Amino acid sequence: MSNSEGLRALEEQRLGPVLRRREQVQPGTTDQRLLDTEGDSQWVHTDPWRVLRIQSEFVEGFGALAELPSAISVFGSARTGPGTPEYESGIALGKALVEAGFAVITGGGPGAMEAANRGAREARGISVGLGIELPYEQGLNPHVDIGVNFRYFFVRKTMFVKYAQGFVVLPGGLGTLDELFEALTLVQTRKVTRFPIVLFGTEYWGGLVEWLRSTVVGQGKASQKDLLLFHVTDDVEEAVGLVTKETGR
Repeated sequence: MSNSEGLRALEEQRLGPVLRRREQVQPGTTDQRLLDTEGDSQWVHTDPWRVLRIQSEFVEGFGALAELPSAISVFGSARTGPGTPEYESGIALGKALVEAGFAVITGGGPGAMEAANRGAREARGISVGLGIELPYEQGLNPHVDIGVNFRYFFVRKTMFVKYAQGFVVLPGGLGTLDELFEALTLVQTRKVTRFPIVLFGTEYWGGLVEWLRSTVVGQGKASQKDLLLFHVTDDVEEAVGLVTKETGR
C-alpha cells in the first residue's frame, strides 16, 4: 500500500451506510462499541437511538389499532367540565357514532375526550384513547377500552389519521386546532381522500370560519373551495350523518 493509500484509509471510515472522513472518523468499530460494557451512557439520548424508540411507537400503535373497524376521531378540550353542554354533546356524539357503526378514537384525556369515550363505552362500542407524554401527567380516562400512550406527537397524530375515516371536532384549544389544521392540510393536499371534517359548535367555531373566509381566502392565501373541506353544525345527528355519508357507509 502506498503512503497516499494508507493516508486515505486512515481518513475514510465506512460505518454501514454512513461515510466519515478526516476528523469525523471515529475510533474502533460498531461491534466493538456495542460489546464494550464500559463507556458513557449518553448514547441512549442520541438521535439514532431515538429513531428506534420512534420506530417502536409506530409498531406498537399499528399493532394495537390494526384490527379496529371503521372509526371516527373526536377532538376537543381537556378543560371541558363534566355536566356542561359541551361535555353532554361529547357523550351524545360518542353514542351516536357507535350506533352508526363506528369505533370512537380520542386523545384519551379528560374533558371532551372523556365525554366521547364515555358515550362510546355506554353504547357498548369500541372506545379508544391515544395518550401523549406531557409534563403534567393526565393519564387515560377510565372510559378508554383500548389505550396507547405515545412519547412523540407526530407518531400519535399519524394514528389519529391512519385509523380514522373522519374527524369530529368539539370546541378546544391549541391541541385541538393543531389536529384540525393538520387534517385540513392533508385533505387539501390530497394526502388523504374521502376524509370528512365536522366542526361541532357554530358559536365557538364561527369566528375562525369567518376569519378563514374573509382573511385567508379573501387575501388569496387559500381558495374558496377550501372552505368546503369542513362542515359546521350544532346537531349530533347531522354530524354523524355527514361523516357517514362521506365515508360511504
